[in-house]
Amino acid sequence: MGKIAIVTDSNSGITQEQGKKLGVYVIPMPFFIDEALYQEGINLTQEEFYVRLNGGADISTSQPNPAELCDCWKELLKTYDEIVYIPMSSGLSASCSTATAMAQDFDEKVQVVNNQRISVTMRQSVLDAIELMNAGKTAKEIKERLEAEKFESSIYITLDTLKYLKKGGRITPAAATLASVLNLKPVLQIQGERLDAYSKVRGKKAAKRAMLKAMKDDFEGRFANYIADGSMCLQVAYAGNPEEAKEWKKEVEKAFPGFEVYAAPLSLSVSCHIGQGALAIACAKKVTI
Repeated sequence: MGKIAIVTDSNSGITQEQGKKLGVYVIPMPFFIDEALYQEGINLTQEEFYVRLNGGADISTSQPNPAELCDCWKELLKTYDEIVYIPMSSGLSASCSTATAMAQDFDEKVQVVNNQRISVTMRQSVLDAIELMNAGKTAKEIKERLEAEKFESSIYITLDTLKYLKKGGRITPAAATLASVLNLKPVLQIQGERLDAYSKVRGKKAAKRAMLKAMKDDFEGRFANYIADGSMCLQVAYAGNPEEAKEWKKEVEKAFPGFEVYAAPLSLSVSCHIGQGALAIACAKKVTI
């Protein structure tokens, strides 16, 4: 069996320290803040990001530098026989397609996984890759398995502000003003490729109820078989509001008794477009060997 390196990016929510404990390599996502380059988890913490965001800094996301990523792969292949690279969903960033094109120069030694996930569901993909690697699967077999199950996940997110959706042109200024006056809270969903609207309700409590119902519907419908065989994982995520997230985690645990709920900050690449104060509930099927 060849020696395999598992590589992901910080959109998985896996920190550099956690990556070392898991035995995976984490590529830090780059951000431009007031035209200066920062790297998530290297010289940009979650706390610093929200201070700059709320301070009105001009923040834009980018993809990992192709040359640096290529150098990383070359260095790893001095020690490993193959690489499994798990970037964020191709529907949310061009980094996956860029990496896929680059991998063609590595004679199939680098397998880029396009399994349409981000944040806590993407983290589960990394854990699945480790599990498959330990079971003796090749890099190509790991890629094929993860991509075959890429849509077996779900994320619902509610926002505290529409400021950043308006700034990004996803809603009009008039719609944002009306929503603010009426205290409307959007619930967004990620069902694979994109961040889409799910529903609009009045107030955050109603938004949380809507998310819990949406997840229960998923559990009773499209994921019923995975619930029955115990292969579904449940997660919550948040954007710069850890205390509120603790209470949200308790609500989720109460609504889904018997589930161990994993909680983590949302990827900054998502938070950049939705702002501080967001809450999410997510699920992802874990691989069975």
